[in-house]
Amino acid sequence: MTSRLRITFRILLALYLLAIVVLCFGHFKSSPDIPKMLFGLPIDKVVHFCMFLPFPVLVFLAVDKYTTKAWHSVLFAVGLFVVGCAIAAATELGQGLTSWRSADPKDFWADAAALAVSSLAVFIIDISKQHK
Repeated sequence: MTSRLRITFRILLALYLLAIVVLCFGHFKSSPDIPKMLFGLPIDKVVHFCMFLPFPVLVFLAVDKYTTKAWHSVLFAVGLFVVGCAIAAATELGQGLTSWRSADPKDFWADAAALAVSSLAVFIIDISKQHK
């Protein structure tokens, strides 16, 4: 990957993390009317899933480090998942400290599910790069 592309992905990662902070801690006076459910799932949990889905992929692209051994791929994917879960937990704990947001363990589980799916995708991509 070229240096310019790597820098672009690092900027995207920084903007993504900033967006997570704004979305999780922003004090919005009004919100649009949206349905409460989507495909039988609470819309709030769908939003949380979508918010954390890009994290492992963006980190993978920003780091641009393909591993050379399968167990390195496993460690990298698990590390992405753990770091992502730490960020998700921190956002939920932080929301619990505000007067305009609330901490919901189910939000964390939606975040963790997205991180698991995306970390698995990063693992598969990394392994496939090793075989080329």
